[in-house]
Amino acid sequence: MKQTAQSVDPHFAAGAQGSGLYNDDLAPTGPAQRTWRWYHFAALWVGMVMNIASYMLAAGLTEQGMSPWQAVVTVLLGNLIVLVPMLLIGHAGAKHGIPYAVLVRSSFGTRGARLPALLRAIVACGWYGIQTWLGGSAIYTLLNILTGNALHGEMLPFIGISLAQLACFLVFWALQIYFIVHGTEAIRRLESWSAPIKIVMCIALVWWATSKAGGLGSMLSAPSQFEPGGKKEGLFWATFWPSLTAMVGFWATLALNIPDFTRFARSQRDQIIGQSIGLPVPMALLSVISVVVTSATVVIYGKAIWDPIDLTSRMTGIGVGVALIILTLDTMSCNLAANLVGPAYDFSSLWPKAISYRAGGMITATIAIVMMPWKILATTQGYIFTWLVGYSALLGPVAGILMVDYFLIRGTKLDTRELFDERGEYSYTGGWNVGAVLALVIGVLPNLPGFLHTAFPASFPNVPAIFNTLYTYAWFVGLALASIVYSAWMKLSKGPSARVASA
Repeated sequence: MKQTAQSVDPHFAAGAQGSGLYNDDLAPTGPAQRTWRWYHFAALWVGMVMNIASYMLAAGLTEQGMSPWQAVVTVLLGNLIVLVPMLLIGHAGAKHGIPYAVLVRSSFGTRGARLPALLRAIVACGWYGIQTWLGGSAIYTLLNILTGNALHGEMLPFIGISLAQLACFLVFWALQIYFIVHGTEAIRRLESWSAPIKIVMCIALVWWATSKAGGLGSMLSAPSQFEPGGKKEGLFWATFWPSLTAMVGFWATLALNIPDFTRFARSQRDQIIGQSIGLPVPMALLSVISVVVTSATVVIYGKAIWDPIDLTSRMTGIGVGVALIILTLDTMSCNLAANLVGPAYDFSSLWPKAISYRAGGMITATIAIVMMPWKILATTQGYIFTWLVGYSALLGPVAGILMVDYFLIRGTKLDTRELFDERGEYSYTGGWNVGAVLALVIGVLPNLPGFLHTAFPASFPNVPAIFNTLYTYAWFVGLALASIVYSAWMKLSKGPSARVASA
C-alpha cells in the first residue's frame, strides 16, 4: 500500500525524515493501515498458489519419475516446512509494521541491509520475469488459436524466442504496470476477487481430465519409476531430497519478504491463521489437481503434459479461450503479489530518498525482461534443480540470520526509530554488522560447488561428491550454518545494545 504523509505517524515522520534511510513507503504502518484480516491473507495465498508455476511443481516431479502421491506429499511437506519461517518472520511485520527491507537492518546493519535486500530483489526479478513469460505465453497461445497458428515464426538470434512470443511477453509485462502505479491495495483487491475464479477453474480442469481419461483410478495408481523394474530403480532418495529443497525454495523468497504484507495485519492472529490456511491447503489441492490432470494427459494424448498452457492449447471449443483468459488473470495476480511488492520495497531501501515503491516496481519489471526467463523454464531440470534449489542456497542463510536475530537475540523487541537512524544502534561498524555478512558467506559457500556442477556440468564436471550431496539440501544447510555462526558471533560480541526498546 502506498503510504501518504497523512497515514504515517506524524511524530515518527518528523523524527525520521531527515534520515537517508527514510521514505513514507518504508515507514512503519499506522493503525489506519492495519486493515488485513485473516481471510485477506488466505485469499492472498490462494491467489499466489493457484498459478501456472505452482501447478508445474508436482507435475514436474511426476515427469522426474515420482508417482502422483509421492509428488503430492513432497510438495505438501516442503510447504509445511517453509510455513514455519513464513510465520516467524511475518511476526516482525505484524508487530512493528515494517517491511523486510527495514527488518534486515537490525541484523545486517543500516548499510549492510542493502546486501540481503538486493539478493532477495534479484531473485524476485527472476520470478517476476518467469510469471510474465507464462502470462505472455497464454496470450500467445490464445492468439494462435484465434488466427489458425498464424503467429508461429523463426526464433530470434540470441534471444531464443520468436518475435510474436516476445511481443506477447511485452504486452503482458505492460498490463501489469497499472498495479505498480496503484500499489499493494490494488493488488489485495485483485487477489480477493480472483481467488474464487481460480478455484472454479481448477475444479473444471479436474472434471475435464477425469471425463476424458475415464475416471481417477488409473491416474492416481500410476507407479513410481523408482520401484523395482522402473526406469529409475533405486534412485528415489537421490531425487526426493533435492526436490524437497526445491519445494521449500519455491516460497523461500516470500518467507523473507512476508513482512511486506503482514505489516498491514490487524493482529498476529490474523496473519498466523490466514497464512496457515492459505499456503499449505491450496498448495496440496493444486498438487493433487496437477498430478491428476498430468496423469490424464498420458491417457488422452499418449504423453505427460506438465505445462497447463500447452495442455489448454490442445483443447477445443470456447472453453479454450475462457481458460486462457483465466490463466492470464491467474498469472498476473500471483506475479504482482509474490514477485513485485517485495523487490519494490527492496530497491526503495537501497536509496530511499530517490527510489519510491513505484520506482522500485519499475526497476523490478525492467530487470525481469533482461533475465530472459524463458530460458529458465526450458526444462524441468533447469526449473526445479537449478533455479529453485540454486537460489534457495542464497535465501536460506538470510532466513536463518533473521530468525535468530529477531527471536533469540532480541526477543522480538526492536526500536523502530533506530532502524531509520544512520548512526543509531543498528549502525554497528560503519553501518555493517560483520557477523551477519560472515554468517551469510559461510552459509552460502558450501553450496556453491554443487550449484556450479548442476548449472554448468560441462565446465565443472569433477566436483567432489560431498558438495553435490550438500547442494541437495541447500536451503537447510545454508539456514543451519548461518544461524549457528550468527548466534555465536552475537553472543561473543555481547549481542545487541542494551538500548533495544520494548515494542
